[in-house]
Amino acid sequence: QVQLIESGGGLVQTGGSLRLSCAAASGPIYRYAFGWFRQAPGKGREFVAAIDRSGAGTIYANSVNGRFAIPRDNPTNMVYLKMDSLRTEDTAVYYCAADNRGLGSRSQGSYDSWGAGTQVTVSS
Repeated sequence: QVQLIESGGGLVQTGGSLRLSCAAASGPIYRYAFGWFRQAPGKGREFVAAIDRSGAGTIYANSVNGRFAIPRDNPTNMVYLKMDSLRTEDTAVYYCAADNRGLGSRSQGSYDSWGAGTQVTVSS
């Protein structure tokens, strides 16, 4: 398993931007796929975005497609979630996860390692 540490969360107004970071403390990360998930108050954890091992394949939830991006930087063992045009419904705790198989998936069960999460709050 890989140790993951998220950062970059905070309070932002509607329409604003944030960049979340996911540091792999036990790198290198080149063989892992990564995903971002989120959990809003009173709701279950849901898929947001994923990137495969190569970095060429990305998938997004419909609710964030066109607003969020999931770049990765293998030399620095970092994965990011760039969030633009934020909405109040994006308020949640955001989690980074690693998939040992390197494929990336919408399914939480595909991921082997999880971070502790970082809070994102979007105010109107």
